[in-house]
Amino acid sequence: MASKALPGELTLELALDDAEDDAAIRRRVAETLRVAESELPPIVVRKRSLDARRGRLRFHLLIEIGARDEALGGAPPREVTGEPRVVVVGEGPAGLFCAYELARRGIACIVVDRGKLVQPRRHDLKGLNRYGKVDPDSNYCFGEGGAGTYSDGKLYTRAHKRGPVRDVLELLALHGAPPAVLVEARPHIGSNRLPKVVTALRERLAGVGQVFRFGARVTGLVMRPHGDARRVAGVRLADGSEIGADAVVLATGHSARDVFELLLEAGVRLEPKPFALGVRIEHPQPLINRIQYGRSELHPKLPNASYRLACQVDGRGVFSFCMCPGGWIVPAATEPGALVVNGMSLSRRDSPFANAGLVVAIEPHDWEALGFRGPLGGIHVQSRIERAAFEAGGGELRAPAVRALDFVEGRASADVPETSYIPGTVAADIRAVLDAAGLELATRVRRALVEFNQSMRGYLTNDAALVGVESRTSSPVRVPRDPETLESPDLLGLYPAGEGAGYAGGIVSAALDGMRVAERVAARLEQAR
Repeated sequence: MASKALPGELTLELALDDAEDDAAIRRRVAETLRVAESELPPIVVRKRSLDARRGRLRFHLLIEIGARDEALGGAPPREVTGEPRVVVVGEGPAGLFCAYELARRGIACIVVDRGKLVQPRRHDLKGLNRYGKVDPDSNYCFGEGGAGTYSDGKLYTRAHKRGPVRDVLELLALHGAPPAVLVEARPHIGSNRLPKVVTALRERLAGVGQVFRFGARVTGLVMRPHGDARRVAGVRLADGSEIGADAVVLATGHSARDVFELLLEAGVRLEPKPFALGVRIEHPQPLINRIQYGRSELHPKLPNASYRLACQVDGRGVFSFCMCPGGWIVPAATEPGALVVNGMSLSRRDSPFANAGLVVAIEPHDWEALGFRGPLGGIHVQSRIERAAFEAGGGELRAPAVRALDFVEGRASADVPETSYIPGTVAADIRAVLDAAGLELATRVRRALVEFNQSMRGYLTNDAALVGVESRTSSPVRVPRDPETLESPDLLGLYPAGEGAGYAGGIVSAALDGMRVAERVAARLEQAR
């Protein structure tokens, strides 16, 4: 008698106690398919997500049936030789994965980064947290691994149409990320583990011949005529030296404001781009667990709860951003005299606090109407509000803060709850800070808080603090590029990439964009032979 034909995939719904029990999962698969367990081929859990809707907690699992063991990481990097033909500026995810893809294709490159390696960078972050001292080249945004290295390591993305997300996740797992990133619907590495992953990736690339230079800030582009156009011929560094190249990949992240200035000086067009700006809101994590999980809040299989919130206020989206369960608020300023906050969490997500950005989407015409004109108008808006936040905090990166209910009811807070923000907070007028550029952001945040409390009862409370400001959600500038070649139309051989250029919005999407750019660079270099 012929054996029963089995599907390649199966979706299961399991109770909390069974979702990580291999025997229970296999038993449920056999029961669902109505076959004996002994007849069931190997199975693998490909995706696991927690569903807490309607107060009924369960896990959804995507099961692959008849799965075969496969090596992680796809094509390995090849040994590269000779002088580097490509300069990659920035060793964040876009630059690092660009270098990896180039190595897969046997193309030598040199990666330059203004910041430091992971370990010395860690010391500068202590200076930020303890003394409010900002090193403009080494901070939460600049240095090995980019802004994501010490800012959580969230790998959730909606960029599945942009490229092979699985390839990025496998490479991260191959270099030390927990295997769960290949399975969880909202994968996360943690700021304690991600530095080791980034280091391992860089060391593997260095082992096959890719070159890395840190403390190497790019201050200009080397150019030469090319018929009626111009072609990039390399980069100029702060120490006066130059590095020649056939192509330059610009992967500098959303906070490298001086890079936008040097592009304008080089005659490269820039465009203003929408972004979002607001505050961090922080609650006690047990409160969020209670709101999201109800009576099951203490179940040992449940992680610290997260949330996603969004609404429209006066035609503009207001939404939660980069939610960090069991996390910390950190100082993300990149220049003295300005204050920026961001969120992070460690792999265990076991802090007693839950924080998230609470931000308002703004469009170029919003700030242009207020006199912030030109392609860098959004940066000038950021700077105005960040400096207002620094002044309201009183210096040393202390952050202005207010209790959430006080903010909504329009009164000052006499004090603020304990927060995770190490430099400390100061009870201050957050409304004035948010509205320092004239955009009337405070009203939208206030109305959104009232609406969010309708979907998460208890969210609006004086046990929650608004801490300002969250201003670096994404780049307010886009560097135009040809949709096919991905080159700048103004400077041949220049390839804008990642978040800073306006083409990504997180670790995975930036990595994917870096890999796409590497493919186009490789194709162009092949044609030039």
